[in-house]
Amino acid sequence: MPGACLTVLALLCGLIDAQELLPGSCNFELSTCGYISDPEFGGWSINEEGHLIMVDSAIMQDQERAVLVSPVLDQQDWSCVRLVYQITGRGCLHLHLRPHSDNFDYQIWTADNASDSWLIASVDLANSTIPYQILLEGRPELGLGNSVAIFEIHIVPGYCIECNFEEHHLCGYSNTWNPNVNWYVGGVVGEQEHNQRGHYMYVDSVYAKHFQEVAKLTSPMTTVPMAGCLTFYYQRDQEKGNIFSVFTKDQLGHYEEIWRPEVYSTASWILVSVDIKALHPLEVVFEVAFNSAHGGYVGIDDISFSPEFCHTDTEPTFDPSIANCDFERDLCLYHEERAETKSWIRASVKANAYRSGDHTTGTGCFLLANTHYTSRLGYVGRLHGPFLPGNLKYCLRFYYLLHGFRKVDNALSLYIYDEHNVAQEKVWSLADMSRDMWTQVEITYRKPMVSKVVFVSICKNFWECGLVAIDDITVSMGDCQITTGSLSRQCDFESGVCGYIQDKTGDKADWLRVRGHTPTFYTGPRGDHTSGVGYFMYIEASLMRPGHKARLLTSDLWGSSSTQCLIFYYHMYGSGTGILSVFLHHSSREQDMLLWRRQGEQSISWMRAMVEYHCDAQHQIIFEAIRGPSLLSDIAIDDIRFKRGLCEDPGDGTSYSGFSEYFNEIEN
Repeated sequence: MPGACLTVLALLCGLIDAQELLPGSCNFELSTCGYISDPEFGGWSINEEGHLIMVDSAIMQDQERAVLVSPVLDQQDWSCVRLVYQITGRGCLHLHLRPHSDNFDYQIWTADNASDSWLIASVDLANSTIPYQILLEGRPELGLGNSVAIFEIHIVPGYCIECNFEEHHLCGYSNTWNPNVNWYVGGVVGEQEHNQRGHYMYVDSVYAKHFQEVAKLTSPMTTVPMAGCLTFYYQRDQEKGNIFSVFTKDQLGHYEEIWRPEVYSTASWILVSVDIKALHPLEVVFEVAFNSAHGGYVGIDDISFSPEFCHTDTEPTFDPSIANCDFERDLCLYHEERAETKSWIRASVKANAYRSGDHTTGTGCFLLANTHYTSRLGYVGRLHGPFLPGNLKYCLRFYYLLHGFRKVDNALSLYIYDEHNVAQEKVWSLADMSRDMWTQVEITYRKPMVSKVVFVSICKNFWECGLVAIDDITVSMGDCQITTGSLSRQCDFESGVCGYIQDKTGDKADWLRVRGHTPTFYTGPRGDHTSGVGYFMYIEASLMRPGHKARLLTSDLWGSSSTQCLIFYYHMYGSGTGILSVFLHHSSREQDMLLWRRQGEQSISWMRAMVEYHCDAQHQIIFEAIRGPSLLSDIAIDDIRFKRGLCEDPGDGTSYSGFSEYFNEIEN
């Protein structure tokens, strides 16, 4: 079979049966096709020779980035953005989605690897009834020779893993280079590909020199959750032996075989249908291993995807959220081993400066074991969760808090039980002495049988026992180390400040990003809200004078016709605590609008705030902290999230609350 090795992107002029291009596509040959540079940032410019648009650090002046904005796109069906780009020197390229009627631009893809050739990226755009724009943000670093260039943008209908191999870029499929066996483009005019003229991919054993020579053809990584039927055609000739398999590969590099042929050779093209569930980003890998140079060949073509499962016996995607519980109303689907023992009880603590409240809101309910009523010699408390199907990978997250333990042995452990209530594995146990602070635990597990999680707390010696609490149990599909791939409106400050800006004009101090306990005793949190050991933002009172303020601003938010719900967690502990306020800043108004305020000491716990607001023009949200009259005035925030629509439970939506006997002493 004639062909050309798929190793780098070959930019060919002639296409056979080119795929339909949707609005938003552009090759930048004669114009920018309606794409414009955002005037607030640096500019993109078309190359003098045409056919590419670029941003170069030499002409960026003081700007850090250049943003290219598409025309408004109204494509309700699933589509795929294929981007041919090149980063020269040091820099990065981000692709953002800007839905209308939303406050945010969402980053859906990023690249920062320099290359001496053109590369291709494929990004899925899920079906939506909301018009949107796509933004390309180029960030070449300062210095000569750094640039970011785009050769073409193609938006095509369907899914990014679909391909008929007629396009010059082969839909972003890549070959894992092997000196002896590789995937090639096959088919010319006059040669048939399952009853049609065109191209396909094939791999031949003729140059195989070693046992188990492997060729891999890998699809683009999916970027949004998808589940359904994957179909493709294949042709196989096995003279002496080859192994043909199809795998999925996740972001951690874990492979899972989803199909293998049942016949050694085929006289014609055979259609294959296999169900896949890509709830997290993954690649589809077509792999052929040859035993010798006489191992024959394998060809594939017309890879497609449908959101409907191909087999009626395929189980629908399971929703593991049935095992979630924040214990605000009841025990959800959790239960004790013996209902009459009451070893675990729902408890709540009102906001105070001495005892921690729950993790969910700071004033809600959590589950408590080893209370004064249940602690006794030989005490064992078991809390059973609901049964979950087998052969699925689960990510379990929960929070725990300890109080009063002298030893942590057996204070809290987690087991996996089967449907016969037999313990299969102890997957976690408490190993440190973190006290009076909610700490997150993440566990990934998979069992072949129906199973459930069981929390166990044991008190062998009354004098060494204390209180153990758990809260906010969540279960999701996949590995805990893999991100969900969904559009995020949340900032937990774990990887940075998420574009938040320090106000350098109207305040006297800055918000600080730290982890762990703040340096001054009797004020500030012991750890962050996200995990107990992560990062948060706070003001350090010892670096400020009474009445000094620090203001933290969001980046510009796009106006929305719908109500927005701002959710965040705040920590105001210390006898000298000042004021925390949230403002809405609008350029057309002389004064910022006050949305929410707390003053004085609130609790030793992280507290949840939920604030509804509406603004149909570009604006910013400002978090302003004012230092109180003493050093015991640290104020912290964490886990900021925006949600379109009304707040579901605006229990902390009161604009003003708190009491401070020295309020009038603070200078604004």
